[in-house]
This record gives sequence, C-alpha cells and structure tokens, in this order.
Amino acid sequence: MLSIVLGLGAALAWGAADFTGGLASRRTGAYRAAFYGEFFGLLFIVVATFFIRQPLPAWSVLALALIAGAVGTTGLLALFHSVIQGKMSIAMPVSALLAAALPVLVGSIVEGFPGAITYLGFILALVAIWLISQEDGKDARFLARLSDLRLPLLAGIGFGSFFILMDFAVRETTLWPMLASRSGGTLIVAIYMLFRRDSWRLERDVWPVLVLNAFLDVGGTAFYVLASQAGRLDVAAVISSLFPGTTVLLAALLLKERVSRSQSFGIFLALGAIIFLTI
Repeated sequence: MLSIVLGLGAALAWGAADFTGGLASRRTGAYRAAFYGEFFGLLFIVVATFFIRQPLPAWSVLALALIAGAVGTTGLLALFHSVIQGKMSIAMPVSALLAAALPVLVGSIVEGFPGAITYLGFILALVAIWLISQEDGKDARFLARLSDLRLPLLAGIGFGSFFILMDFAVRETTLWPMLASRSGGTLIVAIYMLFRRDSWRLERDVWPVLVLNAFLDVGGTAFYVLASQAGRLDVAAVISSLFPGTTVLLAALLLKERVSRSQSFGIFLALGAIIFLTI
C-alpha cells in the first residue's frame, strides 16, 4: 500500500512537472526548457545532498544511476523530436505504454509473478496510459510505418530503462543515485544543445516556471525512488506512469483545454487499476 501511495505521489508530481514544462516550452523552446529543468533540478539535489548526509555508495551504483539518467533523458529527446516531426498521436501513447510495460516484464522475471488481480490492475493501467496519452482524442495508428515508430519506441525504452535501472541503483541509498542520475540527464541535454548549436539564452519571465518544473520533477523522482524501495518495481513504475492523467486534468482546470472521451475513460480506468493494485 505504501508503494502505491508513493507511486501516486510520483504521478501527481511528474504530471504537474510535465504541465509546467509544457508552459515553459511554449515560451523558450522544448530543448532549452529541458536543459534548464534538468539543471535547476540538479541544483536542488546538490543542496539536499549537502544538508541530508547519506553515505556515499559504491561507484558501480553511481555509474548505474548515471546511465539511468542518461538513457531516460535520451528517451525524452527522442520523444521531443518525434513530436516536432508532427507524430504526437503515435509518439505519446507508444512511448508511455512501453515505458510502463518494460518494468512489468522485468519485475515479473526478477521478483516473480505478482498475482492475477495485480496483473489485471497492470492491464487496466496500461490501457489507461494509452488512452490518456492520446492527442485530442485521436486514435493513434497502432500499425504505423516503422519510421514513425522508431523514435517513440526509443523514447519508451529510455523511460522504461530509467525505471528499471533506478530501482536497482537506490537499493541502499537515495540522494546520491538521484544526484548521479540528474547529472547524466543534464549532461545529455547539454551535449545535444551544443550539437544543435542552440541558444542558451533564457527569458527572465520563464525562470519561475522552470524552477517550479524542476522542483516538481525532482519531487516525482524522489516519490518514485521511495515507492520502488517500499515495494515491487512493476507496481511502483506502473502507478508512477499514470502521470499523463495529472497533466490532462491540470490542462483542463487551468487552461480550459477539452478532455476527450477517450482521456476521460482512461482516467476512469486508472482509478480502477489503482483499486485492483491495492487488493
């Protein structure tokens, strides 16, 4: 139960982070918003590590967390690139579904079969993630061209790998792996921006939004880490992956964006999935 509660905390925080990140991206561009969100988040964790003293883990643990952050952020960049190419209708649901499905597969292998009712909860949650991630209620093409699926699949593998690798990295400590993970993510975006020769200039009015985005994103990661420590990898990852529902609800409440029927049904299924996972 504690793992589910903490996973819901991650879903709420990450969903709110996606919402604020979207607002910042409209003003300053997706890649710049991603870099400064990663950078400000890194600063938050550095401060937390200074005040909350934890023993330094083995270098192999830090390397694992660094790789987790790097592959997770690589997935994010792949998702951004796919969306910019106009393939949001396939990119969002495919990447979100794969990101949740991979930890279920690995969790079942490493930690054993969780039970039929829990698996039913997983299935409902995966369907919910697919529906909530739809663009304006449009049905994504399941059988898309391979070129259309390449980047969404890469994004999903990156996100799912982040869930899995971080679960292994935080078995003994919390903040140091989070610091290493965030460093890997920040480094990847910085290299990508240098490669693209993007401007580093940030408009002054965007700073508060990006600071809030970074705080929420770090909070979501902390909740996920604690959820994975408290329970199974697959449960923590699937519950945390429901964050698109939070983003959709915030957009509807604050920006008055329309919630489609499929998204509404997805949110309803997500609630059902949570109930099955708590049984």
